[in-house]
Amino acid sequence: MIRFLRSDLASFKALSFRPGLNIVLADKSEGATDRQSRNGAGKSSLIELVHFLLGAEVRPENVFRSAKLIDSSFDIGMDVKGEKVTAARSGKRPSRVFVEGNFESWPKAPTERMDGIAEYSNEQWKDNLGALWFGLPLASEEGYPSFRSLISYFARRQGSGGFIQPIQHSSQQQTWDQQIAVSYLLGLDWNLPQRFRELSAKEKVTKELRKAAKSGELGQYFGRAADLRTRLTVVEAHTKRLREQLDSFQVVPEYKELEREANDLTRAIDTRNTDNVLDGDLIRQLRGSLEEEATPGLNDMTDLYAEVGVVMPELVRKRFDEVEQFHRTILENRRSHLAAEIAAAEARIVERDRLSLEQDRRRRQIMGILCSGGALEHYTSLREELGRMEAELQSVRQRLQTAETIESTKTEIDIERAQLRKALRDDIHERAVVVREAILTFEQLSESLYERAGSLTIADSASGPTFDVHIDGQRSKGITNMQIFCFDMMLMEICQKQRRGPGFLIHDSHLFDGVDERQVAKALQLGAERAEASGFQYIVTMNSDALPRDGFRSKFQIRDFVLDTVLTDATETGGLFGLRFE
Repeated sequence: MIRFLRSDLASFKALSFRPGLNIVLADKSEGATDRQSRNGAGKSSLIELVHFLLGAEVRPENVFRSAKLIDSSFDIGMDVKGEKVTAARSGKRPSRVFVEGNFESWPKAPTERMDGIAEYSNEQWKDNLGALWFGLPLASEEGYPSFRSLISYFARRQGSGGFIQPIQHSSQQQTWDQQIAVSYLLGLDWNLPQRFRELSAKEKVTKELRKAAKSGELGQYFGRAADLRTRLTVVEAHTKRLREQLDSFQVVPEYKELEREANDLTRAIDTRNTDNVLDGDLIRQLRGSLEEEATPGLNDMTDLYAEVGVVMPELVRKRFDEVEQFHRTILENRRSHLAAEIAAAEARIVERDRLSLEQDRRRRQIMGILCSGGALEHYTSLREELGRMEAELQSVRQRLQTAETIESTKTEIDIERAQLRKALRDDIHERAVVVREAILTFEQLSESLYERAGSLTIADSASGPTFDVHIDGQRSKGITNMQIFCFDMMLMEICQKQRRGPGFLIHDSHLFDGVDERQVAKALQLGAERAEASGFQYIVTMNSDALPRDGFRSKFQIRDFVLDTVLTDATETGGLFGLRFE
């Protein structure tokens, strides 16, 4: 519980609190606006001060860093796990909190000790309160709800949107944070909404990837898994072949010279083959000419003379014999010449074949050397090509993995979501005692305010646990605020039974805006009774003109719970801080 609030600011109105219901009244002068009332009397500033002293973030525009307050230190006296402690903080050094009391057994040791006062960093201060009040681990462990999120359910702030709906303490609070915080405070498995949050984040990323994969800018980097799988197969095969070639590759230092010699040999062999073809044609022509050559016959002339009845003279016959002998000699000489030409051509062919055979043997030897290795330049080129192919292979693999993830994640997410929902449903069943207690407590509280009891429904959904609060007539602002009242009271009582929480609940006067005076009276009386029965402190700030005069049960005196210090906006010094802010 909170015992006091005070400051070294001379004009500050120190407040002392007691167990049970505490009402801080603010007299609102006639004709004052809401802004004047808030800034002048300081009802909402009281809650801001409590948050400031419980580790709230202090931005440059924060009131405690204003010129009028930055040099002032503010103190809160309260019970922490049965020990009385006093904590002080200033806007000038908001990162430091000075604690006096029994803090030796706290989880985190102070930064410094001096004259019985411990100096903590604001983070250490929050870590200690989170561990002592809510059983939170130290800040190094992730996943747990934060201390600031949990404490905000016990001191809602109008300026942060704390009175919009029961399970939301701030308009900036995300749904997953609401689910985790409320589950933790009720004693449900808060890890499940945490896993729902992680799944939602995964689903969001997957949707963005799928969207990017279809866009013109990034589509070229993704593609369909089937197409990429085909491309991967081709690139893998090509890379394997290149790697095998390099593994068996031998660098031949004289590769270029050997390659040049092999080319020269090939050209020489080709030239001889061409010459052999020409000589072969020549041999065929010479043999044809040789067969056509024949000696003219004398018998033909003798027969001619006989046919005309003339006897060839002996002298003429002798002359023909000489001519025949002459032609025969010429023919024999020509045949001898043709035979010689044929023999020469055949000899040339044989010689060429011999040389070609020798050169072909040398060429095969060179080709064997070239086939078993290669030039250094060629080896380097192969290495570069292999590097490019391996890079492409890795790229295609990654793209395939991304494509398969994109295409399969939706199914996996659906399966995981179904499994999580089943686990959540099972948890609600397994913790039926806790759920039943929360439902019945809320029902009892709402029934004390209205003729028809409201309801709290705790259920599973595809996005995590849901906490639905219903009271008839909930469309009106007053009914919504009473839903918050019953919800907060229910949380307070559950935490008290579980020995969790700060032991106090603070409600700003804005909670009762638009609420019928009879319901306000019932709520204040109910708060006093529940606080006394469960052993917690209930602090309420109200305008004096909004404090109900009747509607209470007999013997219940509301004035007995009003603090002696009354704030007012009627004078410059009547507010909580005793000064006005521009």
